[in-house]
Amino acid sequence: MRCFTMEYATMITLKGMTWDHPRGYAPLEKASELYRERHPEVEISWTRRSLQAFADRPLALMTKEYDLLIIDHPHVGEAERDQSLLPLNGQGYDDMLEEFSRRTVGPSYASYDYHGSVWALPVDAAAQVACWRPDLLDAPPRTWDEVVALAEKGQVTMPLKPIDAMASFCTLSANIGHPVGRDEGRLLDMDAGREVFRALLAVARHMEEQCFSNNPIEVLERMSRTTQFAYCPLLYGYNSYSREDVPNARIAFNDIPALGDNGPCGSMIGGAGIAVSSSCERRDVALDFAFFIMSGEAQSGFYFDAQGQPGHLDAWESDRTNRLSLDFFRNTRKTMDTCWLRPRYDGFLGFMDKAGNLVNATLRGQGDVDETLKQLEELYQASRGTRLDRDYD
Repeated sequence: MRCFTMEYATMITLKGMTWDHPRGYAPLEKASELYRERHPEVEISWTRRSLQAFADRPLALMTKEYDLLIIDHPHVGEAERDQSLLPLNGQGYDDMLEEFSRRTVGPSYASYDYHGSVWALPVDAAAQVACWRPDLLDAPPRTWDEVVALAEKGQVTMPLKPIDAMASFCTLSANIGHPVGRDEGRLLDMDAGREVFRALLAVARHMEEQCFSNNPIEVLERMSRTTQFAYCPLLYGYNSYSREDVPNARIAFNDIPALGDNGPCGSMIGGAGIAVSSSCERRDVALDFAFFIMSGEAQSGFYFDAQGQPGHLDAWESDRTNRLSLDFFRNTRKTMDTCWLRPRYDGFLGFMDKAGNLVNATLRGQGDVDETLKQLEELYQASRGTRLDRDYD
C-alpha cells in the first residue's frame, strides 16, 4: 500500500463538491480532517449540493469551480466530451488502480472506466436493493409475485419519483434478460417492456399518491418512523438506516426480488466516485487525497464510521461493518455483484430525465403502456443521434 506522507512547501487550499446527505459529506469531511493531520499545510473544504442538483448540474461548470468532485458514473460520457476531468490512469497510481479494479464491489470500478480512461474512484457503492422491517415482517419476498401479494395487503411502498420509476423499469428489464439499450439500435423489445410494466403496475396500483413523488431517502424515513410499511422491493440502499444509532426503527436490506428466473441480477448500479478537475492547479495534492480515501484501510475504517457506504471490498467483507449494519453488505452482495451498468454515452442522462416522466405517468394510470413504450423508443433514438438537453436546475 502506498504511504501517503507527501510534504508540501506552501499552504494549499482545495475546494470540493459533494451531495447534501451525511453519506455524501461526512466521510469526506472526516477524510479532510485526517489528511490535514498528516499535511498541516493542506486544507480541503467541501460544498454540499442537494441530491438533485448534485446529479443535474453541468459537469463542465462545476469543474471550473472545484478541484475535487463527487460524481455519478453516467457523467463520464460528458467528462470525455469536455475533458473536464483528469483521467486517473497514467498519473503514477496505476498499481493502485489495478488493485481497485479487483477489490471493489460489482462493476463499481468499471462504471468509471470509459474508453480506456478512469474518470473517478468508486468511494461510494450503491445499487437498487430491497429493504424491510424485521420487526414487522418475518422474511422478505424473494420473487415479484410475493411482492405483489404483500402490496395487496398494503405493506409495500416504493420511491416512484420519475427518475426512480425509470431506474426500477431499467432494473426489472435487466432482471428478465432484456437490459435497455443493449442493442444500440433499439431501447427494448416491446414484449419485454410490457412484462416490466405489468409487474410495476401490479404493485404501483396499491401505492399512495405520495409514493409517486418520493425518492429513496423519503421512503426510508417513512419506513423507519412509522409502522405503515414493512417492505420496499426496489430502492437505492442506505446502510445508515441499518445501524444501531439510527434514531428510529432499524431497516434491514437484502437482494432484490426476482421477476424472472435469473435471481437478483440486473439492478441498476448507482454510487458515487471521487474525481479530480482538469482545471485543478494542484493535481498532485488532489490525486493523493483521492487515492488516500479510496484505500481499503480508509474505506473499512473511518469512511464507514463517518456514515459512508464504501466501494472497497475490504469494507464489504468486514465482520465489523456487517455487524454494525444488520449485514447490509453481505445481504446485498449478490445484487451488487450482478448489477447492470447503464449506457454512459453523452446523451443518456438526458434520455433518463425525460423517460422518467413517461414511466411515472404510466404507473399513475395516466398513460397507455404501448404508447409509452413507443415514446421511450423515440426518446432513446433521439439521444443516440443527437445529445438531448437536460433539465438542469
